[in-house]
Amino acid sequence: MTETQTLVGIAPLSRKTSRVPFGRRAARIARRIPVWFVIALLLIVVLYPQVWMVLGSFKTQSEFLSNPTWALPESFDLDNYVQAFTRGNVAVNYRNSLLVTLPSVALIVMLGVAAGYALEVMIWKGRHATLLLILGGIMVPGQMILVPLFTVYFKLGLTNSLWPLIITYTVMGLPLTTFLMATYFRSVPREVFEAATMDGCSPLKQFFVIGLPLMKNAILTIALVQFFSVWNDLLIALTFTSKQDLATIQVGLLSMNDEYGSTQYGPLFAAISINIVALLIVFVFLNKKIMAGMAAGSVKG
Repeated sequence: MTETQTLVGIAPLSRKTSRVPFGRRAARIARRIPVWFVIALLLIVVLYPQVWMVLGSFKTQSEFLSNPTWALPESFDLDNYVQAFTRGNVAVNYRNSLLVTLPSVALIVMLGVAAGYALEVMIWKGRHATLLLILGGIMVPGQMILVPLFTVYFKLGLTNSLWPLIITYTVMGLPLTTFLMATYFRSVPREVFEAATMDGCSPLKQFFVIGLPLMKNAILTIALVQFFSVWNDLLIALTFTSKQDLATIQVGLLSMNDEYGSTQYGPLFAAISINIVALLIVFVFLNKKIMAGMAAGSVKG
């Protein structure tokens, strides 16, 4: 048998064997149907409340009280959004949330990254005990320290400002951030910093030249986690804000009432929709960075 005949005889057989039989493909699809069903069910459970919230932001007060909850809005005008920003004081609440969240997250990240570097990369006596002491802050419930903190802030004259919120958020976010950053720095081979030391690089220069570039994804992940935690907080903001002009968005949502004290559901749903959609957009665009940062610390240690 020649080489050409051999190739001609084998080629059709190889093409036939490379095809997946119809029965096997059908069985594979049938096994995936329950998985697809569960995924679709989870999507409905997660997305339906958000879609219902956005649709409710276009309803009038009479539609909320007379129509069924699943009914669509009769018109898609923006009156509720205008009322939320004008009468509902939502614009001021968003401004206060930004003025509180951005400095708090910046302080948490800067201090937490520096502490994680000092506790994990630098060698000094008592660093392990210091890390355990910092981790003890995670075990302290925030509700236990609110009243003593309020007393201290009142005696210092800080209650009529946003400083109590910034200080409290920073202190409460530092233990977890320090622990996570120490874990991320532990995943970096120590030989990298030892080689930099042999080249005459100081610890401070190593932090800015080597540590920070390697921790970009981790820093972004921690910053977003702390941003969502501070932005969505209600208990601390409700405790330390004594004036309506200092209320954050979460506190402002509690006071979406008319002159008679009844809740205005349309402007309330509009304000909540703006809050949810804005955070959802941030999360979707930075999702890959968040996943990369979460996986970076799980390589070692």
